[in-house]
Amino acid sequence: MDAAPSTDGYDPLFLGTTVPLPISSDPALALAYPRFSVVLDPSRRLARATAVNIDGARLREVARTGDWRLDPRAPDDAQTGPEVYSRNDLDRGHLVRRRDPGWGDVDEARRATEATFFYTNAAPQAAGFNQSKELWLGLEDHVLEHAEAQDVRLSVFTAPVLGDDDPPYRGIRVPLRFWKIAAWATGDADHPLAAAGFVLDQTDLVDTRQEARAVAPLGAFRTFQVPIADIAPASGLDLGPLIDADVLPREGVRPTPWREISTASDVSLG
Repeated sequence: MDAAPSTDGYDPLFLGTTVPLPISSDPALALAYPRFSVVLDPSRRLARATAVNIDGARLREVARTGDWRLDPRAPDDAQTGPEVYSRNDLDRGHLVRRRDPGWGDVDEARRATEATFFYTNAAPQAAGFNQSKELWLGLEDHVLEHAEAQDVRLSVFTAPVLGDDDPPYRGIRVPLRFWKIAAWATGDADHPLAAAGFVLDQTDLVDTRQEARAVAPLGAFRTFQVPIADIAPASGLDLGPLIDADVLPREGVRPTPWREISTASDVSLG
């Protein structure tokens, strides 16, 4: 059995103002890893939330090491393991990116990046790689560049939307949408926190009707910048101060529209 990872976990004070780990109203298991945490939903066998601290000024490029493995601290049947990803077109999609916790000295960075390979930090994603998915994977980098005038730190929260309409597949339900929130310090004493929320929709790419193939041959990822207030009910989480820190302006009593984005220049960061 693999040894349990080190457990310093997500730091809610990392940005200089308190940003708590999102709280689930459903039964969940909080697991701490080096510089990030996972809130695991045992009934869905997937993360309901992840949270990672990124120190952009101290990020290191370390060799890709580590193998996907179950976390011994959680029951095997509470995790989506290798059997879901075999003989199909589903990727083990990192929720906390491998690179994000990899900062500090070399040994610290390596331990942190290797910890991202626990299955608790994975969710099934369509394997097709296109411009929209590249954008999704690069959102943290884009926000880091925006925050560089401050202390180049981010706290990032990512997870699948665990919807009732997610299609069943090999004992789990494949999530059709994912959400992400990036938060950073502003340096403004009156409004010390800013945040931006995003949703990735892979509905057009997922087809679980045929056992041997779990991804439709046509379709595209779609990425949206969305009000964080919309992510809260979809995720079933208490997002604390992140809603009020949203950089998207609120439009009075009318819902703020979702904005489809295709390049980083489409992202509004205030």
